[in-house]
Amino acid sequence: MPRPTNRAELLDATEAEFHSLLATINAMPEHLRTLPGACDDWSVKDLLAHLDAWHEMFLSWDAVGVTGGTPAMPSLDHTWAEIPALNEEIYQRHKDDPWDQVVSRLERSYHRIDEVIASYKDEDLFTKKRYAWTGSTSVGSYATSATSSHYAWAHKLIRRWLKNQ
Repeated sequence: MPRPTNRAELLDATEAEFHSLLATINAMPEHLRTLPGACDDWSVKDLLAHLDAWHEMFLSWDAVGVTGGTPAMPSLDHTWAEIPALNEEIYQRHKDDPWDQVVSRLERSYHRIDEVIASYKDEDLFTKKRYAWTGSTSVGSYATSATSSHYAWAHKLIRRWLKNQ
């Protein structure tokens, strides 16, 4: 799927990729959902917790950015060069969370991020440098990375892993 260039495309891509991912997960045997290996040592549940954490980061960036502030990106404790360490912290923080809790959080954050995307006008969402907090890119680019392209990445890993089970 090509990278979205307007709000409607982003909302459509986000919905399609999210529901496609969920359909694959809902069709898989339950015992596989928490088995390590979908992404290195991560299980499918860990991938979903990862997606939720990145939703929450985007939502926090946007909340600070719309007030004119400059959010700590990607987090208070990490730079963009430290993404592997950040992802490992997310994994460690959520690896023992129950399946139902992870899925519930992911669905809630998905709906919240969808509402945020829908609240933007096209020009505000996809104009580069429109907001100081986005630097040289756009809100839409960050949103795409936190949603549709992230879902597609996780879905690809899960499908590949399932073939070997």
